[in-house]
Amino acid sequence: MIYLDNSATTRPFDEVREIMNKVMDVDFGNPSSMHNLGVVSENYIKKAKEQIAKTLKCKESEILFTSGGTESDNMAIIGGCYANARIGKHIITTGIEHPAVLETCAYIEKQGYEVTYLPVDSLGRVRIEDFKNALRKDTVLVSIMHVNNEIGSVMPIEEIGKIIKENNPNTLFHVDSVQGYGKFKINPKKSGIDLMSISGHKIHGPKGIGVLYIADKTKISPIIFGGGQQKGLRSGTENVIGIAGIGLAAEIIYRDFDKKIDKLYELKDYFVKELLKIEDVSVNAITDNIRETAPHIVSASIKGVRAEVMLHTLEDKGIYVSSGSACASNKPSISATLKSIGLKHDLLDSTIRFSMSVETTREDIEQTLSVLNEVIPMLRKYSRH
Repeated sequence: MIYLDNSATTRPFDEVREIMNKVMDVDFGNPSSMHNLGVVSENYIKKAKEQIAKTLKCKESEILFTSGGTESDNMAIIGGCYANARIGKHIITTGIEHPAVLETCAYIEKQGYEVTYLPVDSLGRVRIEDFKNALRKDTVLVSIMHVNNEIGSVMPIEEIGKIIKENNPNTLFHVDSVQGYGKFKINPKKSGIDLMSISGHKIHGPKGIGVLYIADKTKISPIIFGGGQQKGLRSGTENVIGIAGIGLAAEIIYRDFDKKIDKLYELKDYFVKELLKIEDVSVNAITDNIRETAPHIVSASIKGVRAEVMLHTLEDKGIYVSSGSACASNKPSISATLKSIGLKHDLLDSTIRFSMSVETTREDIEQTLSVLNEVIPMLRKYSRH
C-alpha cells in the first residue's frame, strides 16, 4: 500500500498506539476520581499539556482538549464571539476555509453577526490589502486558516496577526492550524494568535481528540456544559486515551523537526517537477520557492480525467489519494477552493490531492509517478469515447 492521503488522516505512530493501549488496559481511571487510579489518569493530562505547550512555547494553562479540529473551530468562533460581543458583531474569514469554520460562520450569521468572506489570489492566499480594508473597529474576531487543506497554500498569519494587534488589539485572532501544526514551527504569542485549533489525527495521533490553544486572558464562553471539567470551559470526562496519544504524537512530530520537514520538501519538489513532465498535468498553488507552500500537500489537475475515476484507478493499484477535502469527499459538489483560485472550468473535476507524511518514502513517490505515467494516457483514451 502507498498511502498519500495524509491530509485526511495519518497512521498513528507505534509509540502512540502503545501508550493508548496502556491507558485503556491499565491506567483506565476517571481523572476526576479522588483515588490513585484517578490521579494517574490526571497525570496523563498534565503530561500531554506539557508536551504540546513545549511545541508552541506557551503555558500548559493555555491548552484545552477538545474532540478534534471541528469542535476547536466551533468553540473558538462561537465562544469567542459570545464572550466578546461588546467589541462588535463583525467577523472576517476567507472563502476557502474548512467547513468547520465556514459552517460555524454561517451559524453565527443567523445570530445577528456580519461575516466578511475574503477572496484569495491564484495561489490561494489572502491579499494583505484586502484584509486591511476589511478590518473594522467592530471586528470581534478574525478566523483564517494556516494551511489550506486542499491545495497547501500558506496564509500570511504572522503579518495578519501583527496588523490586527496594531490596529485593534481587542479583536480576537483565531487560526485553524489543523494542517499547519506539525508542519511548521508555530509561536502563537509572537504571531498575535489568541485561539488556535489542532487535530490529533493529522499528526500521527488518534482521531477524536484535538486542542484549542487559548491565550492567557482571552475571554471565551463554553459551548458544552456539565460537570465543570477543564476549568468549566469544556465539561465532560476527559478523553484520557486520546489526550495521552495526542501529547506523545506532538512530542514525536517535533522531534528532529527540521530534518523531517527538509525531507518532505525534497519529496514534494521532486514529485512536483516529475508531475509537470506529464502531458497536460498542472500543479496548483505552487511558486518558484517550494517552501512558500505546505511541505505535505500536492494538488494536481489532470486534464481529460475525472478525479473520481483517477482516485479509484490509483486505489486499484494500491495507491490511496483524495479528490479534495476528506470532510467533503462524499459530496458531489465542486471544490469552492479550486473555484476561488480561478482554476479553469475543465479542471475543476479533474483535480487530485496527494498528501504526504513523515513516513512517506522516495520509493512511494517514484512508484506513484510510474503508475500515473501508465494510467493517464489510458484513461484519457477511454474518456474520449
